[in-house]
Order: sequence, then C-alpha cells, then structure tokens
Amino acid sequence: MINVLLVDDQMLVRSGIAGLLALTPDIRVVGEAGNITEAARLVESLKPDVLLLDVRMPGGTGIDLLSDLQSRDQLPATILLTTFDDDEALLKGIRAGARGFLLKDISLERLAEDIRRVAVGQSVIRPVITERIIEGVQSQPSNFDSLTMPDALTARETEILQMMASGLSNREIADAFGKSEGTVKNQVSSILSKLGVRDRVRAVLRGIEIGIL
Repeated sequence: MINVLLVDDQMLVRSGIAGLLALTPDIRVVGEAGNITEAARLVESLKPDVLLLDVRMPGGTGIDLLSDLQSRDQLPATILLTTFDDDEALLKGIRAGARGFLLKDISLERLAEDIRRVAVGQSVIRPVITERIIEGVQSQPSNFDSLTMPDALTARETEILQMMASGLSNREIADAFGKSEGTVKNQVSSILSKLGVRDRVRAVLRGIEIGIL
C-alpha cells in the first residue's frame, strides 16, 4: 500500500482528489493538510510514502515546504500539483527535490500511475502534456519517421525528455540539474538518436506514442 499525504489549501480540491484515490486498490490517503505548517507536522508524524503538494498556497508555497523538509532530511517522494504551466515553479521544485510536477487536469489513471512511479524512485514531469494533448496524439497515426522499437532511454534521459516536453531549453535543463549546457546538448542528441527522430518536437511526440511521457 502506498501512503499519500495530500496538501492543498482548497478543501474541495483535497476532497475530490482523496475521493478519486480511494478508488485505487493500492493507494491510500493517510492525511490532508491545508497549509505548509500543518503539512510539515503531518509529514513528521505520518511519514507518508508520497506527498501530493499544491504549488501555490497562502502563507507559504509548496516549494518552501520542499526546501524545509529537504533541509531536515524528511522529504518523501513529492509530486507538485498546479493549475498553471509554471516553468519557474518547475525548476525551483526540481532543485528542491520534487520527483514530479503535474497539472491538476490529469486523469485519475495517470495520477495513480505517477504516484506509483515516484514511490519507487522514478520522476514524472507533465506540466504542458495534458490529457487533451496525449489523447490527440494517440488518436492520430505517426506522420514522421522513427524506429519501430527505439532504444531504451536512461533514467536521466527520460527526465530530460520530460523537461523538453515542458518546453524548457537546454540552458534551463542544465540549470535545473547543475550540469553544463554542453552536457545537456549531448544528452538531447542521444535521446533523439535512441528515439530515431530528428528534432525535439518529434522526440516528445514519440515519447507520448510509446508511453514514456
């Protein structure tokens, strides 16, 4: 069972997400908090496997809570939730230790899938890849050349592809990971080669098509 702590200042949002997750057989919401002070206390007492954390709250942001928990070595696997495509929050969240960054329009199936992924140490970043985009791509045949069975990406290459899908540049990705822009450029080239595509847009579409985004 994956134990989840849900943090959002809007009670109706918390209730809605908790009600949906109650439908899953392996995920349980063990606590809810409406502000970062209460959330910090519950993280310490409940020790959840996964923290679902709203980015924007009165009295302090989800990024503030991440930084505080990380400094005290109490940070569980964390997914940031937001209603906005916020590149600045994405970058700050990654630096502060977040494993995921999702828009609140995500489906229950994908939210549950991503909770399972971060619970075992993987990362998920889907700010601009909404359900409408995914469904639109999946409903259309590929109109570009790519390998039938692309080579597997490494864990870091998958994270970089997710950030490419968020519209971040090589420089922004490099800043987030503390790497040089040249290193990221080489990794992007490796991603394109492995996926058998010639540019970043096709790489993202290919990633959606084969289910890694």
